[in-house]
Amino acid sequence: MASRPLSSSSKSMVIMRVVVAALVFSAATTAMAAGLQMDFYSSTCPDVEQIVKEEMVEILRAAPALAGPLLRLHFHDCFVRGCDASVLLDSTPTNTAEKDAKPNLTLRGFGSVQRVKDRLEKACPGTVSCADILALMARDAVVLARGPSWPVALGRRDGRVSVANETKQLPPPTANVTTLVRMFAAKGLGVKDLVVLSGGHTLGTAHCNLFSDRLYNFTGANNLADVDPALDATYLARLRSRCRSLADNTTLNEMDPGSFLSFDASYYRLVAKRRGLFHSDAALLTHPTTRAYVQRQATGLFADEFFRDFADSMVKMSTIDVLTGAQGEIRKKCYLVLN
Repeated sequence: MASRPLSSSSKSMVIMRVVVAALVFSAATTAMAAGLQMDFYSSTCPDVEQIVKEEMVEILRAAPALAGPLLRLHFHDCFVRGCDASVLLDSTPTNTAEKDAKPNLTLRGFGSVQRVKDRLEKACPGTVSCADILALMARDAVVLARGPSWPVALGRRDGRVSVANETKQLPPPTANVTTLVRMFAAKGLGVKDLVVLSGGHTLGTAHCNLFSDRLYNFTGANNLADVDPALDATYLARLRSRCRSLADNTTLNEMDPGSFLSFDASYYRLVAKRRGLFHSDAALLTHPTTRAYVQRQATGLFADEFFRDFADSMVKMSTIDVLTGAQGEIRKKCYLVLN
């Protein structure tokens, strides 16, 4: 008897299963290379992912706008000393920590991370690292904002060092594409990872002072016509109506206007229209590989591809220079090293 052809919905399900299987295999391979494991807490804290998810549902129900900041926290952690939760440590009388460095002064979500840590300490005392919690919260933030999921390998240890000056490793919003490519390469990430992870700007907000030089005194000519020519004129006028001066460091702007609470590919449509908020967004149009990706995603026809790519790049980023085994420690409070 001849087999019946698959319906379009059945074909889609088959394709999705293949994609998921490939992502799990890729994540497992990357994890093994980094010394992490998919089942790291299977015997010591088997409900860790469920606990984190439950807390994240409550956190984002109360404050949906925290999805972007929690994703950003993980990014800022991994680019300095690797994914070791060093970004969470408080400064001391003798040391200024990462969180008090200029690039991190607008970070948010520290209290939410500690909330999750406190719940896990009750369930599994002294077991789950703050670094693993950050990785899981970033994934769940994206999922709960209707974005993709990805397998998070676990077993990271928490670092004991946090130095403000080391935040120079963070790609700044003022960077051109040459600088961005170099800084990503230094962390083992490629040009595609750069353009894909930039898509995380679909979530969240940014303060005016991070991009207001594009609106005022761009070259130092000190007149109203001195603006960034790479910025769409209509969008520039809209931004100026909110950011009244170079000194404005309090007003928040949606990075993906109208969609800043939802994870989607609309960011690329904005960048293609020269409406990316940062220099670093506009810079994606100045490199052949990143420009091609932006233009492809701007069509709106390949969002599923972006979701798969983002998941893959997040798996890679979340394993940067991780501490494992006897390295580092497991903090009880994410803002304090153990005595």
